[in-house]
Amino acid sequence: MGLLCLVLVLMLHLSWSLSSSIPPSSHLCLPNQRAALLQLKNSIFISEFCGDDYYNIYPKTESWNISIDCCSWEGVKCDNLAGHVIGIDLSHSCITDPLFASANNSFFHLHSLQWLEVSYNDINGFLSGLFHLHGLRRLNLAYNRFGNTVPSELFTRLVSLTHLNLSVSGFNGVIPYQISFLSSLVSLDLSSHSIPNFTFDGHGQGFAMLATNLTKLITLMLDTVHGEFPTRVFQFPNLKHIDLGSNQNLGGYLPQTNWSSGLELLDLSDCGGFRGSIPPSFEDLIRIISIDLSGNSLQGQIPDAFGNITRLTSLRFSSCNLSGPLPITIFNLTQITTLDLSHNHLEGPFPNHVSGWLFTLPSLLHHNKLAGPIDRIQMPSVQHFDLGYNDFDGPFPHSVFDLVNLTSLRLSSNNLSGVIEPVMLLNLTSLVFLDLSNNSLLSLRTSSNDVNYFFPWLQTVLLSGCSIRQFPSFFRTPYLEVLDLSYNKISGGISKWEAQGWEELQVLNLSHNFLTTLEQFPGKTLQILDLRSNLLQGPILSTCFNLQTPDQRLNLRLLLISENKLTGNIPSSICNCSSLEILDLAKNSVSGTIPECLGNFSYHLQFINLQMNNLYGKIPDSFGNNSLSHLFLNDNRFEGLVPPSLSNSTKLEVLDLGNNKLTDRFSQWLEIELIKTAALFVSMDLSNNQSHGQIPEEVGQLISLQMLNFSHNNFTGPIPTLFGNLVALESLDLSSNKLSGRIPSQMTKLIFLAALNLSENNLVGQIPHGNQFGTFENDSYSGNLGLCGLPLSKLCNNHGEAESPAPSVAEQEDSQVPKFWQVVMMGYGSGVVLGMSLGYIVFTTGRPWWFVSMVERHLQYKFTNWIRRKRPRRN
Repeated sequence: MGLLCLVLVLMLHLSWSLSSSIPPSSHLCLPNQRAALLQLKNSIFISEFCGDDYYNIYPKTESWNISIDCCSWEGVKCDNLAGHVIGIDLSHSCITDPLFASANNSFFHLHSLQWLEVSYNDINGFLSGLFHLHGLRRLNLAYNRFGNTVPSELFTRLVSLTHLNLSVSGFNGVIPYQISFLSSLVSLDLSSHSIPNFTFDGHGQGFAMLATNLTKLITLMLDTVHGEFPTRVFQFPNLKHIDLGSNQNLGGYLPQTNWSSGLELLDLSDCGGFRGSIPPSFEDLIRIISIDLSGNSLQGQIPDAFGNITRLTSLRFSSCNLSGPLPITIFNLTQITTLDLSHNHLEGPFPNHVSGWLFTLPSLLHHNKLAGPIDRIQMPSVQHFDLGYNDFDGPFPHSVFDLVNLTSLRLSSNNLSGVIEPVMLLNLTSLVFLDLSNNSLLSLRTSSNDVNYFFPWLQTVLLSGCSIRQFPSFFRTPYLEVLDLSYNKISGGISKWEAQGWEELQVLNLSHNFLTTLEQFPGKTLQILDLRSNLLQGPILSTCFNLQTPDQRLNLRLLLISENKLTGNIPSSICNCSSLEILDLAKNSVSGTIPECLGNFSYHLQFINLQMNNLYGKIPDSFGNNSLSHLFLNDNRFEGLVPPSLSNSTKLEVLDLGNNKLTDRFSQWLEIELIKTAALFVSMDLSNNQSHGQIPEEVGQLISLQMLNFSHNNFTGPIPTLFGNLVALESLDLSSNKLSGRIPSQMTKLIFLAALNLSENNLVGQIPHGNQFGTFENDSYSGNLGLCGLPLSKLCNNHGEAESPAPSVAEQEDSQVPKFWQVVMMGYGSGVVLGMSLGYIVFTTGRPWWFVSMVERHLQYKFTNWIRRKRPRRN
């Protein structure tokens, strides 16, 4: 909820604690009150592991001794006049039993109780033991595990409540609409901190009644609720704090007028469903301290309405779809400590009158459309400078290099120009994070004479696409963990000397350069190495793996060397990388067989891409493991059978064995095991092999399939009728086999089918019509002399069979056209395209129709997420 929300929670908790710490009266507590408290003490079960001095956790009931006035017991507050117990605080007391069950009548004689604090325990069970406490005003049940729904009696019997806290209490399900009976409530906390918890009763009825009756609210905190939030709540006259953050299914509109004038905290972050514009009436929120609207579906401009909001310390509008210029009055907020306007469509020049404070705080303006030059920056105390992912142009602001306290410099993805010399960086000795990538007119000049400059805290350097021509050895610093030099012009090789050092380097990206040789993998703790799309040649795999010591190899998780000119074999020493998750050696000239150990050595291996090499022999029977999700072995010279061990790969999503010499009756193991992965398996390509037999009916149970390619084999028999169950299928190629019989009419249910190729088979009968089958042309069916009906010109007789006349000239021409498409690989994970096409050819143009690179997206996702998880540290 942010720092301010944390302070708010602490203040609320403190208010409870202060209530219990008021000095007790000199009046002795009443005997029946003491007896009730002792009965409560004896009924409580305390965890045997209780006790933590640091967190002040201990059983408060330890001080409850009959020889002492019960009004002096810890956590007990008595009325100063009558001696009745009016408050009990048993928070952080390690209570683990169903304290409020009906069988426990300890609270029956405490009829004057006004507040009860039992947060941060392990209480479970029901609340029926509380329902007779009609005078209860404050009830805090937070951070327990009641594990059932909230009873409506809590709201119909305890109608005097002014403060109610059920946050992270283990309750779940529907909040009864009777909560609106608590018309005296001033503080309501139903937050769950992203743990699925509550919904309101009945189609927004609870929300509507809440807006009608709970008008005295000062503090409202809700998590994981859904529905349309009533605008009227924002206009409650006493409202000071409203926290609706992380309610991803909550929507509504901001009021245009009549805001609660006392509002101090407004948090609607990550709701997603709040719509409309930010109203100019924000200027009336003169007491507001924190505003967070990030992650909503707003629109329009940010109003220039911040002139009177002088107390504002935190303003977050990130990812709100906002546009237009930066409002001038935002830069007059002198108390601001956090400003986040990132991931919007803000545009226009950066204000040249901005005072220095802006860059002394975590100001986030990246991912917008701000333009123009960046003027000279004269603020030596600046620590964070982030204007990345905008449209700034002009010369690189060299004044940045005078900011001696700078720890983070991020100017990536702009249009800045100029040349950066290594010597210019000498003053930035506090730098932790440097990102200048993707400025096409900006270059970093390096040479073999560069000295090893000292950057004692530097951890991350991102210089992708900066026209670098030589490996910058001067960044070899003690704590560097991430170095991205991809999409540059680095040529030649990396020598053993240049690869040494780099003691803490964990991520190295040199992809899309012109490297030809690599004598040694850099670093000793490397986890991700990306060398894709270079000119590397020779048996580099054997050379580098045989040089590594065991402590260097064990940490490697991603090894990416596709699209080079590697030769030689895959060395068995690669199996020493026991943590390897992704191996990509595609599009090289690697030869030989796959080491048998490759499937055995790692339980972590998820992604294997060896396609388009010169590998031969049998596919190892050790490939099947519980982690493997993507296997690309297509376009090699593998022979023999499909290994039955693949049926053990219960997470397998994509299998491409096309263009090999495999000979198998695929059904031998598919009837048995592969259908267990039906919910995951999305792509299968066995094209251009020598598979034979009938296509098993079980393929029709792979209901998540989106691509299926069995073309250019020797399959016989009919197309399984269960193919009609493949409702997610988008492309199907069964061409160039020996299939017979009719096309199942059930296949018209495949409403997502965009590409179909059944050509060059022995199919007969009328072509089904309806849905997607009305979109396919002649080439989908050519070479099946027994087919008839649209789109073919050959008519069907009354029996649904082809008439005898010879095909037309047009159809004869169609049958000579090359196959509709060759190899298709598509894969989708969690609804996001991770597909890869190896040449899906559109019949009419011969050009790629779509080309979605699974490898690029999957690996970039892994790489980006790894970097985002890193947190700068200072030793």
